[in-house]
Amino acid sequence: MAEAKLSVFRGNKDGGQFKTYNVPIEDGMVILDAIHYIQANYDSELAVRWNCKAAKCGSCSAEVNGMPSLMCKSRMDKFTPGEEITVQPIKTFPIIKDLVTDVSWNYEVNKKIAPFTPKDTGEWVVYQEDIERVQEFRKCIECFLCQDVCHVLRDHDRKDAFMGPRFLVRVAGLEMHPKDTLHRTKYLREEGGIGFCNITKCCTEVCPEDIHITDNAIIPLKERVVDDFDPVAIFLKKIFGKDKGQ
Repeated sequence: MAEAKLSVFRGNKDGGQFKTYNVPIEDGMVILDAIHYIQANYDSELAVRWNCKAAKCGSCSAEVNGMPSLMCKSRMDKFTPGEEITVQPIKTFPIIKDLVTDVSWNYEVNKKIAPFTPKDTGEWVVYQEDIERVQEFRKCIECFLCQDVCHVLRDHDRKDAFMGPRFLVRVAGLEMHPKDTLHRTKYLREEGGIGFCNITKCCTEVCPEDIHITDNAIIPLKERVVDDFDPVAIFLKKIFGKDKGQ
């Protein structure tokens, strides 16, 4: 039986090192299967977070050969036979142990976003195209791979000033809902830090749900922020436009 060589990070917030394991390869095997093999046959204390193994819970985020990925979607047969495969925790968030990181910062950001606020609670008439526009954003499984690959959070550690692409997606789903009445552009511009995003599209590239994060969420939100704070746009809106929800 063919074997794969996995170099897996072992350690915690105080440091660690990569340890190499030889794992037999079976048809249909994914990286998460290999990690489970290591737990069962080499070291039961190897820490990993996972749940569904169906790419829907977002739990098994890691970096496989440096690429932020879901371990349950990373097939072993895509690697060259004999190639050493590195598996390490996502870098943007603090390590707890081995492949497990502390992503609790994300949930604190989430609490600050104003919730869906409709104008009324009566019968709604909504066009299908409006539903389809926001439905894409509901597909997010909160794997936080987009947060991990975002250079503002990863390379510059600006968690103090930038909410990251995952939460720009959430705000987009609220702002673009035809029945929502709130303006969140002030929050996006100030505490959300949308100006830090320079449209590299790296977040879109790693999204396991194929959400068009940059084109469909971030760019339209940037345009709304400009419209709400540009003096000329404000003047024209007062004369010709209607406010959101009217």
